Amino acid sequence: MTINDTLPAPTLPGLRLGSLLQRLVADVDWASRVRYDVDRRWYGRLDVDAEVDASLDGVAVEAWLLSWWPGQRTGLHDHGGSAGAFAVVRGQLREDTVRTPSSAPPQLRSRTLRASEQRVFGPHHLHEVVNDGAEPAVSIHVYAPRLTRMTRYRWTEHGPEVTAVEKAGTDW
Repeated sequence: MTINDTLPAPTLPGLRLGSLLQRLVADVDWASRVRYDVDRRWYGRLDVDAEVDASLDGVAVEAWLLSWWPGQRTGLHDHGGSAGAFAVVRGQLREDTVRTPSSAPPQLRSRTLRASEQRVFGPHHLHEVVNDGAEPAVSIHVYAPRLTRMTRYRWTEHGPEVTAVEKAGTDW
């Protein structure tokens, strides 16, 4: 099952990422590659071949395998203008998404994704992902173009407030 963002709509590359993600979930031997760390989320990069880049009109793509011990979370963040998608392949994860209705202040909307469910989102998506279940979880994430930065936020009574900007190669 795929859950799509309604605000903003995923871009065409974002929608194609959903198809790529389904292929990775089916084809990658992720179970043998997963590691768990009770102190912090574990993550490892997955190889994405040239055929994938061609299917996205030459847009550079990256994929990550993540494991989540119960209670681990990303913190509220964006993806620096990259579209993305993630699939839960073991356990369950909760996603808290920032939604900005036209006539109201920003709100957080929560949904739980279980194994075999995926989420596709556009380049302006702002969310936090949390393993609030009792068991470890595993997910696969894809981004186009590749992540170069991520902005971190904290939630205030007025909505999200920037706390930091992280850069690829420096902060992760």
